[in-house]
Amino acid sequence: MAKKKKQASRQSAGESSQRDNALKSNAEVRSFLYVGGRDCQVAHLRQIASNFGAELIHHDGGLREAVSRIDTVLPSVDCVFCPIDCISHDACLRVKSGCKKFGKTFIPLRNGSKSSLERALQTLNERNSDR
Repeated sequence: MAKKKKQASRQSAGESSQRDNALKSNAEVRSFLYVGGRDCQVAHLRQIASNFGAELIHHDGGLREAVSRIDTVLPSVDCVFCPIDCISHDACLRVKSGCKKFGKTFIPLRNGSKSSLERALQTLNERNSDR
């Protein structure tokens, strides 16, 4: 019985340290990948990102750019935003598996609107300032 409790406490300690590491990496979001969305909004999204002190790197989600480019960009960003209404299934799966592989935070957005990204960045900022 004591052995099971010891293993459970080790697992929970390991999980909490992983969460803490993810939160620490979120606290220093300098650049992020935005996959999908509408091309006409990219300039506006970049402005929103710069208002939060971050750089937006955009990938169109497979319309004109190769989906494989996502794998080359992922290591250089802090997190990934993905509007689930404006992205191909292939690109979304590539992003999710790449985030797991490289240990990046994956943040799905309800839609590709400017306000959706702004709310997500604001929430991320608030969570990081609380810690």
